[in-house]
Amino acid sequence: MSIDKHTTPMLDQLESGPWPSFISGIKRLRDQHPDNRINAMANDLLGQLEHSYETRKGYWKGGTVSVYGYGGGIIPRFSEVGKAFPSSKEFHTLRVQPPAGNHYSTAMLRQLADSWEKWGSGLVTFHGQTGNIMFIGSSTENTQHFFDEINDYGWDLGGAGPCVRTAMSCIGAARCEMSCTNELKAHRLLVNNFTDDVHRPALPYKFKFKISGCANDCQNAIERSDFAVIGTWRDDMKVDQDEVRRYVAEKGRQYYIDNVITRCPTQALSLNDDDTLAVDNRDCVRCMHCLNVMPKALHPGDDRGVTILVGGKRTLKIGDLMGTVIVPFKKLDTEEDYESLVELAETIIDFWAENGLEHERCGEMIERIGLANFLEGIGIEPDPNMLNHPRQSSYVRMDGWDQAAEAWFERQTEAAG
Repeated sequence: MSIDKHTTPMLDQLESGPWPSFISGIKRLRDQHPDNRINAMANDLLGQLEHSYETRKGYWKGGTVSVYGYGGGIIPRFSEVGKAFPSSKEFHTLRVQPPAGNHYSTAMLRQLADSWEKWGSGLVTFHGQTGNIMFIGSSTENTQHFFDEINDYGWDLGGAGPCVRTAMSCIGAARCEMSCTNELKAHRLLVNNFTDDVHRPALPYKFKFKISGCANDCQNAIERSDFAVIGTWRDDMKVDQDEVRRYVAEKGRQYYIDNVITRCPTQALSLNDDDTLAVDNRDCVRCMHCLNVMPKALHPGDDRGVTILVGGKRTLKIGDLMGTVIVPFKKLDTEEDYESLVELAETIIDFWAENGLEHERCGEMIERIGLANFLEGIGIEPDPNMLNHPRQSSYVRMDGWDQAAEAWFERQTEAAG
């Protein structure tokens, strides 16, 4: 069936540049998809977008759309110009949680695509800023049908609103030799434990988990998650001196000094006369630069675990925050280790839910009440490794410093004995 295509001269200009255009993708759905319903939705979507460009106004408004038993996971979009563009008058987005580490099979992807073309617009984003698969463009009625179908074969909605949001983890040891922990297991345990908090918003605001297997932090966990799990190691970096010599011979000593030695932020590296590498492991801060430059020669140590940071976020009530270290090193080897990780997350969320203000992220609450009060509230003793360059900050309070230092040394002695 032919449709009366909207003219879109302004959108057409977006296809004239050197880069692929999302307009071309929507036009393919309008012109080439075998389903007439999808043709009409794509056509009216283009028409409304052109109208928005002409008037310089947005015409989507929110509302309330959900599936049975869930309080979130759907981003409602109702058109204020639905009479002019009836096929896209309801264009809701469903957030669907990806598998840990974004591991898919082609069979999974085809099954999801078939279901979405059956009930939605055919537009999909892998993945949104939230980490979810974004299925963009469904009517209110078809939202429930689509969810029921994909839920039957194992998929679930992600978070939206004041709740625990969809977790993210890097691909980890499946393809990365720098992995220092089992990212996928930590991801699944956290998600499974907080599923109810994902689907039924009842928190002050959003709370995000992100897991990166090393300090490269490919998930941007430190900057963008309330609870960041970062893989690390606490023994000496492993060095293959033969590979170091081979690298120096290939690139030259000056190149090696300029791009490896002098790039170390704590000057923990030096090149010996015989072209071997000397590493001062006490000063190494695991920035990962030298390991990334020479992955054959340098590798994480064997005593591996994770660092846990809390409070990272983008700008909201206050500016961007990086995560604050609350657990400098934690082993994740046994089931008890993983259970204690989940229990720590529960304790933090409970404390934040009780003490956070409305629309206040966990990091903003810590800024408001102070790190000392937060640590006391979640039952963690202060540790010097939580601080970065304390002598360079004129804002470090020294009240009770001696008593805190004595208590820390006592805990260290007890742990060693």
